[in-house]
Amino acid sequence: MSSSEAKNLEAISKAIDAHNAACEWPAIAIEMNPFEVERLGWDSIRGLPIRSNPALETGAFTVVCARGEGEPGETVEAVAEQTVPAEPVHAR
Repeated sequence: MSSSEAKNLEAISKAIDAHNAACEWPAIAIEMNPFEVERLGWDSIRGLPIRSNPALETGAFTVVCARGEGEPGETVEAVAEQTVPAEPVHAR
């Protein structure tokens, strides 16, 4: 795991902990821009599935709350120090 991946994992893990400490409903998933999902290659983080969400900017993620699928807990900026050139991703 590269240092940027480790920093992203740490930021996401802290956001999950913060959400679960502040909300009576647990986190049920993590959403990221499809490019980030593909770049990282992760299927889950701490047992939570990772979902693609094209509405999110690259470098951001959302902790999805069990309160309701349409009501995410919070959106957080990732902390990676490297940028990766993006190629267009076409949704099917």
